[in-house]
Amino acid sequence: MFAPIEKATQEFHQTTKDTYDVALRSYGALNQGFQAIGARVTDYSKRAIDDATRALAQLSSAKSLEQAIEIQSQYAKKAYDTWFAEASKIGEIYASLAREAYKPVEQAVTKKAA
Repeated sequence: MFAPIEKATQEFHQTTKDTYDVALRSYGALNQGFQAIGARVTDYSKRAIDDATRALAQLSSAKSLEQAIEIQSQYAKKAYDTWFAEASKIGEIYASLAREAYKPVEQAVTKKAA
């Protein structure tokens, strides 16, 4: 008489455990991805500040307006190129993060469907 209830309870317990495991793996992937993004942004910020400081030092020693404009133009081009490259890399990390975080869910769905 209690066998169906016990079986349903065990199935519910197993499903809950499986769901928790999937969520835990997914959150683990998210955590690793966000750490990688944070490290990348921190590194980029340090380099950007160093570049800006160098450009400011060069600007302060410029001997003519033309030289100052040239220094500023070079700095602006380098800053934009560096920012664009970094934004592309961070975008790739976000895409990879989404794929990695979804993998445990996809595996669980595939396992349940089989």
